[in-house]
Amino acid sequence: MKKVLFMLFLFIGIATQAQDKKTTEKPQIVETACGECQFGMKGNGCNLAVRIDGKAYFVDGTTIDEHGDAHAKDGFCNAIRKAEVTGKVENNRFKATSFTLVKQK
Repeated sequence: MKKVLFMLFLFIGIATQAQDKKTTEKPQIVETACGECQFGMKGNGCNLAVRIDGKAYFVDGTTIDEHGDAHAKDGFCNAIRKAEVTGKVENNRFKATSFTLVKQK
């Protein structure tokens, strides 16, 4: 009987742990620009970065060139813009799952 109960609890434990764990990330508005040109980060060329709570992170999941000409008057190398993003900071980089520029006024 003990073995049957043990096997039952073991099966239930394994079944509940095997379920897909979905994490929902809340969108947030952040400052975004070229990390080297606007945020003073060390790098090797113009790369997209975001500033969250005063700390800048390079972005994975999108690139600086996917959002227009970085060297235009309002481009990331010449201006700090706002973006609505979802993602998480991992290994001192921002892993973006979504990245949408906020329209300028």
